[in-house]
Amino acid sequence: MVNYKVTIYTGNLATAGTFGNVSIKLVGTHGESKRTRLKGAFAFFRGAVSSFTVSCPVSIGKLVLIEIDKSRFLLFSEDSWFTAKVEVKSPKFDTYNFPIYHWITDSEVHRFREATALRIFEDNHPLGRYSREQELEQRKEDYRWDVYLEGIPNCMKAEGPHSLPNEVRFSFTKTTEFLFTLSTGLAELKLKGLSDSKENWPDIEAIHHVFWHKRTDISEYVHDHWKEDAFFGYQFLNGVNPMLIQRCSTLPKTFPVSDDMVSLSGQCSLADEMKRGNIFLCDYKRLDGLKSNIINEKKQYLMAPLVLLHQTPDDKLMPIAIQLKQTPADDNPIFFPTDSEYDWLMAKIFVRSADFNEHQLNVHLLRTHLLAEVFAVSLLRNVPMVHPLYKLLAPHTRYTLQINSLARALLISEGGFFMKFAASGGKGKRTLLKRSLSSMTYSSLCIHDNIVARGLEDVHNFYYRDDGLKLWDIIYRFVQGVLSFYYKNDAEVQKDSELQKWILDIFEHGFLSKESTGIPQSFTTMAELVKFVTMAIFTSSGQHSAVNTGQFDYGGWMPNAPTTLQLPPPTRKGTTSKAMMLQTLPNKGTAANGMAVMWLLSKQSSDFVPLGQYPQDHFSEKIPCNLIKDFQASLQELSAAIKARNKNLEVPYTYLDPREVENSVAI
Repeated sequence: MVNYKVTIYTGNLATAGTFGNVSIKLVGTHGESKRTRLKGAFAFFRGAVSSFTVSCPVSIGKLVLIEIDKSRFLLFSEDSWFTAKVEVKSPKFDTYNFPIYHWITDSEVHRFREATALRIFEDNHPLGRYSREQELEQRKEDYRWDVYLEGIPNCMKAEGPHSLPNEVRFSFTKTTEFLFTLSTGLAELKLKGLSDSKENWPDIEAIHHVFWHKRTDISEYVHDHWKEDAFFGYQFLNGVNPMLIQRCSTLPKTFPVSDDMVSLSGQCSLADEMKRGNIFLCDYKRLDGLKSNIINEKKQYLMAPLVLLHQTPDDKLMPIAIQLKQTPADDNPIFFPTDSEYDWLMAKIFVRSADFNEHQLNVHLLRTHLLAEVFAVSLLRNVPMVHPLYKLLAPHTRYTLQINSLARALLISEGGFFMKFAASGGKGKRTLLKRSLSSMTYSSLCIHDNIVARGLEDVHNFYYRDDGLKLWDIIYRFVQGVLSFYYKNDAEVQKDSELQKWILDIFEHGFLSKESTGIPQSFTTMAELVKFVTMAIFTSSGQHSAVNTGQFDYGGWMPNAPTTLQLPPPTRKGTTSKAMMLQTLPNKGTAANGMAVMWLLSKQSSDFVPLGQYPQDHFSEKIPCNLIKDFQASLQELSAAIKARNKNLEVPYTYLDPREVENSVAI
């Protein structure tokens, strides 16, 4: 007899264990074992590591796959078992690893491949090919495309979070913490009588008492400095929306600012400063003509501002002119820092409200959440677990499908947060998302290309750019190393049909087959593949962190990021006042609920997995495993450099510190 030592690892998750009867069959290149019942008290409880012997009359050769099934134990009801991995040692001391990370919830036979990555054109074992086909056939049934709104990326078809396959749902820990954070925040508002209040704020400082314990160092800094022009300008570079600002070489015809209107440091002209690269523009044109929401039966207001900024000799980015509507007119004045205190402050408040809405629906929802879902669903539908691309990308899809399902149910649904509390809710939401997708390009998703296109290569104190470029390069080297191990030339990339189906699905369902986006429909070279996979990982990790993690930091003080505004902007200068500002800001209920949502969306879970950490062992080959270690070392070096720099900053920039970046869009 030939004996194989089988070690089974049950996941260390709540409810991961089983009382069921577990059986296994080993399948090799020269035969297979009998189906063997694995006996042992508590062998498959949570976190258990249990070893067994499977005997065969003769060697079954190199192992290809295993078959596992679980049946009910006596009168116990059917339970779920989370199998982490299986390790098999042959009589010749060869070790075979089988990554599973799968909930087995029924008594069916489940097949899992050995960990050595195989592309479809080199997977020659008949049963291996069959199991590969069966896996994708089942996945296509489990992960189907759906249309949430016409004109935006498709999503996964699901009735709600509870209808998702177990593999992509939150852990018990994540679910409990998410619900606790949500319920306690709402309960605090209810107790204070704020959640449904339609009253306006009696004074600005009353807003500071919405939450007593939900504050951060930066949210307190924002509270103290939100009126200052230097901080207003700083946020375009290092706040939660660093994606709009661009260098201005020619003023838009719709923004008629002249030298006699503005005051520049050093008495320079606008033309001279534009030539020197010191003038910058933020144009919220996507918001132009957007139908604003109605909240509490009251029309809300959302402008489409143009903001002109000047980089001063002391490297501050200072606003020098604001026009709140796109079309010049007598009732659309251009505001300047030299105007009265409340004229200028109100102009900045309308900009910050526009930025909140542009950020949430375009920069945050569309360009990270919805794209990450497209990458994930296409991966699950087209790429089997044994494929190297699946092993590389699977960690960067964790929790994405559930958090997006929750977003559709709680945030952007008809009765969700945006409909109730944001100016861009209602019909405006759909229009803005469609406009945003139609203007999105592949190059804008790649930080190197994006920074160059916006002319921001040498702007001072631009920490999003500095950290983001370094992070992109570290991810790129890692991706290039891993994929180069599996693909030796362009021809191998071209003939990998599963790889080609993955990118075509993304093009069709994520970018709605729009060639103008520049998204590839197929991969013809290794260089194309490496760049696109780098973009997918960066979007799902670093970019999402940059535009998500600081939401409460910068939105926890509501006047700095109003979700909506209750009065129209002034049509003449000299008509504003403190009382008008308080009437314009969101009422108590709207503001408090907005702050609560910002807290929820910024709250890190205790089962957070930072970028580069892979609790699930999908790779087994030595070179990819070593590349992961190198990747982790490079990320640690970047983290140390960011921490050292931040010690000298008045406002530290942490959102792209690898230790603070989650592996996936998980919140």
